[in-house]
Amino acid sequence: MADLFEALAAPARQAILDVLCERDGQTLFEICSRLAMSHNLTLTRQAISQHLEVLESVGLLSTRREGRYKFHYLDTTPLEAIVERWLSRNKKKKEK
Repeated sequence: MADLFEALAAPARQAILDVLCERDGQTLFEICSRLAMSHNLTLTRQAISQHLEVLESVGLLSTRREGRYKFHYLDTTPLEAIVERWLSRNKKKKEK
């Protein structure tokens, strides 16, 4: 879980997740373009690719290859698990 919070701490990764939330299933080129236009982030493709790898390693992204293209998809399952964990603890406290 610490890795998940560490991955979310980087503003560039938050912007990448925002871009994928707006439109899921994008290629690296599309993500780079949208980050530059919408978030004024001018990172190199290599830097964005490394951020995507981190997000994928903690389960926030899944990918699908189609020919020479790799599409990136947002997966909120790890976030839902965290929220559920805290909501269920808070609910138990209120019940006591």
